[in-house]
Amino acid sequence: MKFISWNVNGLRACCDKGFREAFTALDADFFCLQETKMQSGQLDLSFPGYESYWNYAEKKGYSGTAVFARHTPLSVRYGMGVEEHDHEGRIITLEMQDFFLVTVYVPNSQDELRRLDYRMRWEEDFRAFLLQLDARKPVVVCGDLNVAHREIDLRNPKTNRRNAGFTDEERGKFGLLLESGFTDTFRFFYPDLEDAYSWWSYRFRAREKNAGWRIDYFLVSARLNDRLLGAAIHNDVFGSDHCPVEVEIAL
Repeated sequence: MKFISWNVNGLRACCDKGFREAFTALDADFFCLQETKMQSGQLDLSFPGYESYWNYAEKKGYSGTAVFARHTPLSVRYGMGVEEHDHEGRIITLEMQDFFLVTVYVPNSQDELRRLDYRMRWEEDFRAFLLQLDARKPVVVCGDLNVAHREIDLRNPKTNRRNAGFTDEERGKFGLLLESGFTDTFRFFYPDLEDAYSWWSYRFRAREKNAGWRIDYFLVSARLNDRLLGAAIHNDVFGSDHCPVEVEIAL
């Protein structure tokens, strides 16, 4: 099965920049979106052969996730069941026969790290949520995790050391998640590949210079490692400040 994840940074705007064409060309079994920035009824978007599932933030024009699926899930869950976290449309979980698929838009710690304490609570609760799922069947997790794990995952690690997305705290929580039994699928195939990024600032011609960050991921339960077939970052696809990322799994 082929999985795609893309932070579209406003789906309505992205649709004016080639989203439909990219969706068709990427031809995924599951196509997961983050930061849709929409409310119900604001966009009529469907594709033949796909069912869609949407989680909208209560705040208009903010956050939001969606999944387009060729395969009908056994059940669909929105949020993680924690009141503090479930108002921003950040999580959708599809239960399939042999696995769970979770798409997530992890909160940004924001300028001056004003939301870092909240981010740490989120990380603990989200890891507990994933481990509960993993106890039942393998998990595929994808989305904008808003952290560059290692120095290799961003162009300028030294100057970004205490910036949101590259704090020791955020990197430590990501490492703890991996230690809890999850695999970073891109690094599984490309452990030392440099200059592989999925997000670029709109400022300073960052994408043109490839001065980016790898903050969009597919993680899987480690017991799926022997079923991983490939991973990719589609940095030739435009329409957002992020690009789509991909994993193929024999499921």
